[in-house]
Amino acid sequence: MDIRDYIDDVARSVAFLSRIRVPQRHFAGHDGRLSTTVRAFPVAGVLIVLPAAVLLGLLRMLDAAPLFCAFLVLAAQTLLTGALHEDGLSDAADGLGGGRDREGALSIMKDSRVGSYGVVALVLSFGLRGAALAAMMPALSPLTAALALMAVAATSRAAMVWHWNALPPARRDGVAAAAGEPETASVQVALASGAVLALLFLLPGAPLLAIASMALAVCAAVFAFTDVVRDKIGGHTGDTIGASQQMAEIAALGALALAL
Repeated sequence: MDIRDYIDDVARSVAFLSRIRVPQRHFAGHDGRLSTTVRAFPVAGVLIVLPAAVLLGLLRMLDAAPLFCAFLVLAAQTLLTGALHEDGLSDAADGLGGGRDREGALSIMKDSRVGSYGVVALVLSFGLRGAALAAMMPALSPLTAALALMAVAATSRAAMVWHWNALPPARRDGVAAAAGEPETASVQVALASGAVLALLFLLPGAPLLAIASMALAVCAAVFAFTDVVRDKIGGHTGDTIGASQQMAEIAALGALALAL
């Protein structure tokens, strides 16, 4: 692996997954496809969430109330990503929940309006993540809480790559199809780096049982969601890829909250 190519992939991943601007030199000669770039998703996830993690550590040092901290951190994350993954979750929930068949579900996902399924999914996502973060904080120091947030970021971005690779494109003209299919080697790098980063960030402050619980919860949630998507529309879309990140993040935070 050429380290310069990998740094370019990290920068492209940050730009793709967030509203953070990166220097244009990282896009020189790039065709816009993400087949190789996905290998850097977990590292990009950590960089994107780093400001929110720092905010979490500072708020905990100031002894701010856990629930208040949790929602400020979620707000910071959402601003940094431009609600990219939340948008995918709401559209996927509307399509999968409201579509009578494959074509109906795909048509609903393309509609920019948010329906009842999407609203409920967003409320549950923010509520569950906020409650889980608040429940975790008393068991962790400010530093270990910040590291745990970055571990979840790496894990959830690796989960996106797994979902993307596990299914074919549901549309031949969709955003996900245009971005290309992840290369096998890049998927392996993404999954391995996501696991390694999660371990490095969690080991200082979380018991092995909590780490194992998080891994199992994320796998179960993303596998189950992918199975539902396969049955309903037969493949992934940009919305389901974003929704898989949300499912993984909810599962990871929930498992840590229960295990710590």
